[in-house]
Amino acid sequence: MPSVDASSLREEFDAVNEHIASLRQAGKISGEADAAIGVLCSLLSILIVVFLEKTTKKTGKNSSIPPSQTDKDETKKRRNSGKGIQSNQMTGDNLRKVTVEEESTVDTCDGCGADLSGVAPSAHEKRVLLDIVFEVIETEVAAEIKQCPKCRTQTKGRFPDNMPGPLQYGVGFQAFVINLVVAQMLSLRRAVELVYAISGRKLSEATCLGYIQRLYDSLEEWETAAADYLLTCPALHADETGFRVDSKTQWLHVLTNGSLTLKFLHRKRGKEAIEAVGIIPCYIGVLIHDCWASYLTYSQCKHQLCGSHLLRELTFVVDSNNYRWARAMKKLLRMACHKVNNSQSGVLSEAQCRTIRQRYRTILREGAKEMPDIPPNPKGRRGKVAKSDAHNLHERLLKYEDCVLRFMSEPDVSFTNNEGERKIRMAKVKMKVSGCFRTERYAHAWCRISSYLSSMAALGYNPLVAIQIALAGNTADMIKSHHEYDQAA
Repeated sequence: MPSVDASSLREEFDAVNEHIASLRQAGKISGEADAAIGVLCSLLSILIVVFLEKTTKKTGKNSSIPPSQTDKDETKKRRNSGKGIQSNQMTGDNLRKVTVEEESTVDTCDGCGADLSGVAPSAHEKRVLLDIVFEVIETEVAAEIKQCPKCRTQTKGRFPDNMPGPLQYGVGFQAFVINLVVAQMLSLRRAVELVYAISGRKLSEATCLGYIQRLYDSLEEWETAAADYLLTCPALHADETGFRVDSKTQWLHVLTNGSLTLKFLHRKRGKEAIEAVGIIPCYIGVLIHDCWASYLTYSQCKHQLCGSHLLRELTFVVDSNNYRWARAMKKLLRMACHKVNNSQSGVLSEAQCRTIRQRYRTILREGAKEMPDIPPNPKGRRGKVAKSDAHNLHERLLKYEDCVLRFMSEPDVSFTNNEGERKIRMAKVKMKVSGCFRTERYAHAWCRISSYLSSMAALGYNPLVAIQIALAGNTADMIKSHHEYDQAA
């Protein structure tokens, strides 16, 4: 299929306009014909813009399709280099480790064969061998049963509280199974097979789902406390993505401040879902998002539009129509972002902000002249006038100037929403692995448990340890740990 060269198409159109202008100056065009030609040229210029946009391929660099191709976030507010206040929990030091020290002695000289058994070593060279031995610890408790010689009553000894039946699996065993299904995203069948290969015990899929349900129930108070904590954070990242449940598309909504993450499942994407979650309607900080219209309806909080999305859209405008204003705006936003990242305070001075805002407005003014005018809606015709992507982006940048540039003056506000997008990537991996959830019940369970594991990973906790903490009912202090982590960062 032949392609259209954008530069030659515009050159031809400009040449036609110049010829019409010369005819107009020579008085060879009547007033009625000149008005008709003006309308046709205006429509043709818009059609050229739209045509070039439609023929320009969208990629991860000039659009949000797909979000998983977002480049590494070099614009995120910097944190301390440490992995968290509990970083030792992630290294595996908390796991069982047996060290066997052996010594290789030297008794005879390799050169002359002399006896060296009584000679002190001058140095040591150490080598380490690491291996894993899978071991199942089986504890058997025998309770005595005695009959009273007086009243003939039988009395049985008490079993430990964690042994309510003839056979049960310990917290570590349950945590391993949950980790396989939720964190490692294995199917139930493969998780059961792996557990059997390691332990020799054949679990049923219903037993595995029962462990997941138990953890889901035990995290209810943690989720409530986490939602209350997010309301106190100065900035939040918000995002959403499609989630297949029972062969139908639902929506996974994510809210995070970087260290603490909450995921919620709802059948709707917009305001109904946001109201059901109940965090954003009560939030008064800065909400960082991708300009989804439902977020912008909440005026009690301030907004920051994702710079990565804006840069990709500007790249598409440059690729399709090569507008100078889009190229200049892209350069300005990148420059402002790097200035913020290189500043000691994480913000720019008032003079720097004022200069960037003036350049921002100048670029948009020049952009309005560079793009073709949108013709008015014909009388009697309802609806909005169709606009090109470039016009829509220009209007958005003009309308939401404060929301685009807020990162320059507030230290807790990031230029991008990449932090929120990262939190939903594992959900897309889950969909690729399993296709969908068969029941809504366990889809909700996956959201809550993965929220908890993601939040604990930010603090440096091994997922196996984090699950055991939750099953033991000791998650009350974890929110305080997030507060200390955020304060340190």
